[in-house]
Amino acid sequence: MTLDVIAKRGLVLLGCGKMGSAMLQGWLAQGLPAASVWVQDPFPSDWVKASGVHVNQTLPEAPAVVLVAVKPQIMAEALPILQPMGNRDTLFLSVAAGIGIAHYEDVLGGQTPVIRAMPNTPAAVAKGITAIVGNTQGASQLDLAEALLSAVGQVVRLEAEDQMDAVTGVSGSGPAYVFHMIETLAAAGEAQGLAPDLAMALAKATVAGAGTLAEEAEETPAELRVNVTSPNGTTQAGLEVLMDEATGLPDLMRKTVAAAADRSRELADG
Repeated sequence: MTLDVIAKRGLVLLGCGKMGSAMLQGWLAQGLPAASVWVQDPFPSDWVKASGVHVNQTLPEAPAVVLVAVKPQIMAEALPILQPMGNRDTLFLSVAAGIGIAHYEDVLGGQTPVIRAMPNTPAAVAKGITAIVGNTQGASQLDLAEALLSAVGQVVRLEAEDQMDAVTGVSGSGPAYVFHMIETLAAAGEAQGLAPDLAMALAKATVAGAGTLAEEAEETPAELRVNVTSPNGTTQAGLEVLMDEATGLPDLMRKTVAAAADRSRELADG
């Protein structure tokens, strides 16, 4: 199934907030006709309303794909509306956090193709990364899901759904950790006498540049770190604090990711 088939049969977005809008923008840019997209959202943005897609109109009976992007809190109300599309070949692609594949099978039917995805917010600038995993029926449509989600960044496939909680803790919630690192790095610069605007500009550019270098370089992040660390120099002095196993970043990051993953499991358990 290609974008051409999706264009013929239709794409439904159940919810179109920031993540759904980022994906929709990517798909439209790749040539998916706006007329083949239906958005169901109680509060569509001005951009969505002006994009040419069908907004809160009668849905096609058997669209190629339904992207489920509503908040978990309103899933119980929103999903049953799509029950007639279940147990067919319509692919349900979920980016809703904490909602397992079994829930979709319970509501839509056990023969419904379902793929669960965990994207992250850099998808808004096509720099996201999304992890996907499907049920038995959805496994045959993983290529389609990957093609769709690659419009907003990289895509990786998981071996089992229970890995999704760890993914949530690392890449799903991870951008917020990095944003906070930028905040604290800038604040530390201010504490050393830099003007706030200058400190923030330095922090943003440093984190963004280091991330790009880490992705594009042949060396591992560990090797890149060693390369920039002169013996007894300024970077080594800073890293001795940051890398302290008891009080530094290693232990703090383990606790941070574990807390997010644990909360993801709690949400899944209801």
